[in-house]
Amino acid sequence: MLLTSDARGVYVIAPTPFQPDGRIDEASADRMADFFIASGVSGITVLGQMGEAPKLDRQEAVSLAAHIIRRVAVPVVAGVSAPGFAAMRALTQAVMDAGAAGVMIAPPSSLRTDDQIVSYYAQAAEAIGADVPFVIQDYPLSFGVVMSPAVIRRIVAENPSCRVLKHEDWPGLEKISALRGFERDGTMRHIAILCGNGGLFLDFEMERGADGAMTGYCFPDMLVDVVRLSEQGQREAAHDLFDAHLPLIRYEQQPGAGLAVRKYVLMRRGILGSDAQRKPGATLSAAARAEVEYLLTRLARRDDRAALG
Repeated sequence: MLLTSDARGVYVIAPTPFQPDGRIDEASADRMADFFIASGVSGITVLGQMGEAPKLDRQEAVSLAAHIIRRVAVPVVAGVSAPGFAAMRALTQAVMDAGAAGVMIAPPSSLRTDDQIVSYYAQAAEAIGADVPFVIQDYPLSFGVVMSPAVIRRIVAENPSCRVLKHEDWPGLEKISALRGFERDGTMRHIAILCGNGGLFLDFEMERGADGAMTGYCFPDMLVDVVRLSEQGQREAAHDLFDAHLPLIRYEQQPGAGLAVRKYVLMRRGILGSDAQRKPGATLSAAARAEVEYLLTRLARRDDRAALG
């Protein structure tokens, strides 16, 4: 199941489940994978930023990716961003050999000019192999690299193996419109646009032409519902559901605390055995946990999935 430019739906970003002592929790990984599939996701992305990939050694990263790939029957994308192409190539080969559908590549923060960005992705595509589908991770708020629509068009034109844009620019609605405009006027081939940022703008991103989401949230089943409703033209229903979750989405979006919130709620939902992060990692204070519980109580009035008891 290689990744194609027709990818759509929700490719959920999987956190890495850890036991309190820092070991990977495979039982929780199984429950998590099963829950994602039951939620209706179209694919799963592992080894991303919110998967704490930098805290895993190479053997752990490959083992976790292979474990999820064996567990599910949907495409699995693996993050392979690395300081150098040798490490990127080795990790790519390992996850593709394990059955990954493609890889995700983020730009290094040292890139400054348009030409540098385009050249980097050309070199990365060459390093991993022209037969490996890849995702551009466009997240300037985190990586400090700004990719204009014209730069993305150049990357797509020069690299046939580029299949998906993980769109996380903020504000970024006009970028989606510009890219779809390039497709309409024939100056760029079609690629899938899957959006990130914890789903914070998913309601309007879908209306601008996104194909879905490649992100995480403690209720990924809600993201699946919003994408489905949007595709069905049920605008009011999509926005009503999204708006009910927006306070919790916003709370989860806090830099440095978001993963702690996500893991805590996934633990409360019975999916993770622990909300532990591998050190260094944030933990929720008693006050923060109380705030999350309050948000869940309010959300439960609109969505029964938040009634956790």
